[in-house]
Amino acid sequence: MFKKMLRAFGIGGPTVDTVFSEPHVQPGSTLSGEVRVTGDDEVDIERIVLTFEARAEVERGDEQHDATIEFLQVVVAEGFHVSDGEHKVIPFAIPVPAEIPINVVDGTQLPGVELGVRTELVVAKSADKGDLDGLFVVPLPSQSRVLDAFGALGFQFKSTDVEIGRLHGIDQQLPMFQEIEFFAPEQYRDRINEVELTFVADAEGLHVVLEADRRGGPFRSGEDAFGRFRRSHGEAEQTDWVAEVTRWLEEAAQRGGMFGGGHPEQHEHYEEQRSGPGWGGVAAGAALGAGAGVLGGMALGEVLDDDGEGEED
Repeated sequence: MFKKMLRAFGIGGPTVDTVFSEPHVQPGSTLSGEVRVTGDDEVDIERIVLTFEARAEVERGDEQHDATIEFLQVVVAEGFHVSDGEHKVIPFAIPVPAEIPINVVDGTQLPGVELGVRTELVVAKSADKGDLDGLFVVPLPSQSRVLDAFGALGFQFKSTDVEIGRLHGIDQQLPMFQEIEFFAPEQYRDRINEVELTFVADAEGLHVVLEADRRGGPFRSGEDAFGRFRRSHGEAEQTDWVAEVTRWLEEAAQRGGMFGGGHPEQHEHYEEQRSGPGWGGVAAGAALGAGAGVLGGMALGEVLDDDGEGEED
C-alpha cells in the first residue's frame, strides 16, 4: 500500500536504464543497445519510447534562442507486465537518420552540438522521461573528405550549431540543419570573413552547401555568396574537394553574390559545381596525400573565440 501511495506522488516505480552497444555512430547507420527494466512492485507498462533530441537554435526576429528539438521517436516495447524485483531486457536497433548532425571529428567532440537519446516510460497514462544519454556522431567517409579538404586549405574551425529550418531546393527529412563555421584561409581574409559548411546526406549521396561571408569594399559588395554540390557517396570520396572548394572560394571572393544571397533557409537552386580541366587542379591533392587531416588546418582542439586570431575588422 505504501509503495502505491508513493507512486501516486511520482516516487518509486520501475527503474529503467538504457545502454548503447556503441554510442559512436555514423549518419545512416544503426544505433543498437538494450533497455533494462527492473520492477518495483507489480506494474503494467504501456510503452517505452526512445526519443532522439538535439539542442538547436531558433530565430525570432533578430534574436536567437536555444531550443530542444525532438527529431525521431521510436516505440521499442509496449503492453507488458513487470513484477516486483523482476528484470527485463529489451533489445533495440534503430536506423540513425542520414541527416543527423555530426559532433565528433578525429576523436574531438565539437562544441555547440549536443545530441542524445531520452528514454520515456509510460505507466498508467503517466509518462516519465529519463535523463539524456549522449550520442556521438562521426562523419561518413564522404563527409570526412570534405572536412579534410577544409583542413588542407587552412580553414580554422570557429563554431558549429544546429538551426531549426529548411534549405531551399533540398529535400530534407529533418526539420533542422547543422552549420559548421570556419575562419577563411589566411590568403582570403581580406575578402572573406567566414565560411559556413552544411551537409545534408541521404542514403544515395550528399549535398554540400557553402556560404561565404564576404567583406565589403569600395568596389565590391559585402553580401553573402553561396554554393552547392551534390555527389553520390562514392563520387564524394573520389572528388578533389581541395580543387572544388578553392575554385568556389575564388569565385565567391571575386564576384560575391553570383551564387545567390540571403539566409541559408532561403537558398536558391544552384547548379552543381563541377571542376573543369583548368586551374582547378591545384596542387592541394598532394596535401591530402600527405595526410593533412582535418585537425591539422582546423585546429579543433583549440577553439577560437568569436574575434578569431588574425581576423581583421
